[in-house]
Amino acid sequence: MQICSMSVSSFPSAPQLFRVRHGNSLGFPKVTCNEKEILGGGSKNNNRTMFLLGFGYVAQFFAKELIKDGNWKVLGTCTSTTKKKKLEEMGLGVQVFNSSDNEVSCLNSLTDATHLLVSIPPITSGDQVLDRHWNLLQSKLCNENLQWLCYLSSTGVYGDCGGAWADEDYLTKPMSDSGKARLVAEKQWLNLGHDLGVSVQLFRLGGIYGPGRSALDTILKQRSLTDSQRLRGARQYTSRVHVADICEALRASIRKPSSGRIYNIVDDDPASRAEVFAFAHTLIEKKWPGQIKTRNYSDMSGSNNQAQVQPGQKRVSNARLKNELGVQLFHPTYRSGLESIIKSMENPFH
Repeated sequence: MQICSMSVSSFPSAPQLFRVRHGNSLGFPKVTCNEKEILGGGSKNNNRTMFLLGFGYVAQFFAKELIKDGNWKVLGTCTSTTKKKKLEEMGLGVQVFNSSDNEVSCLNSLTDATHLLVSIPPITSGDQVLDRHWNLLQSKLCNENLQWLCYLSSTGVYGDCGGAWADEDYLTKPMSDSGKARLVAEKQWLNLGHDLGVSVQLFRLGGIYGPGRSALDTILKQRSLTDSQRLRGARQYTSRVHVADICEALRASIRKPSSGRIYNIVDDDPASRAEVFAFAHTLIEKKWPGQIKTRNYSDMSGSNNQAQVQPGQKRVSNARLKNELGVQLFHPTYRSGLESIIKSMENPFH
C-alpha cells in the first residue's frame, strides 16, 4: 500500500501534513493517525511507546502520569548516569545521551516510538539534536510507527508585545537569544515532520511551575534574589502554567492531533512576579506562622523605575488550547496552583 503526504490548507502556519493512505470506497484519503487508534480503538494502540527526548521537569512529570495509566511503554534520554538511575527506579527505559557525542546508539529505540515528545533546550543554531543528527533521526523515525510528535517551545518567541494579548497568530519577534533559538528549533521540527509525513504539534509554554518548583519553594529557601530574578520581577505581566495543565494539554493533543498546529500553554491570569510571591508568602505565613523572617521578594518591584523595567511585556492567550483541544485547566490562576502545592507540602521547618 502506497504512502503519500496530503497538505492541509486550513492550517497556514507551517509545513502541515498528515500521514494518509490512498483509497477507500468514497475516494477520500484515509488518515491513519486517527483518534480511534490513539485512544485504543486500533491495533497500533496495543503497543503505545512514548519516547521522551530529554527528561526535564515537564517530561518527568508526564512520564509519571503515563506510568499511572498503565497502557504505555516509556523510553527516553537524559544527560547523566545519576539521573538515569533515578529514572530507572521509576520504571522508565532511559539512556544517557549527549547531542554532541558521535556515539548515538542510545537513540536506536526511537524506531519503536509511536509518540515522541521533545523537551531538550535549543542551542544558538536551533535544536541541538536535529542540528547534529538530522539524518539519524530521519532514518530512525521513517516508518509507520510514529503517530504523534510534539515539541515543547516557549512563549518567549513572541518577544515584547507592549502588554498586548498574544495569540498563536501574533507576529513572532523574539528579543532574547533563547527565544530566537526556540523559533529556529520550531521550524526544524516542522520541517522534519514534513519530511516524515507526520503530524507535528508545537506547544509554546509559559513560565512552568509545580511541586518543588514554585514561588513557595523559592521563599522557603530564604535566599536573596539574584539580579535576574529582580529584573523579571519588574515585568507587569508574566504568563505561567502549572505542570499538571501542561500534561493535560499533552493528553488532549494525543487524543486529537492537529497537523502543524501551535498552542499557547498558559493559564488565564498573566500576573507580575511580585504579586505571585506576595500571595505565596501569605500562604506560608498562614500555614507556618512566623517562620519566614524576611520577604526576599520585596525588592522585585521595579515598576516605578523605568530603567529597570525589562522588555518582553505580553499577555499570552490560551483560547485556542481551550477551544480546539477542549482543555479545562486544573489551575486557571497561580492562586489555585500555589494552594494545591502547599497542601501537599510537608513542614520544612522540622
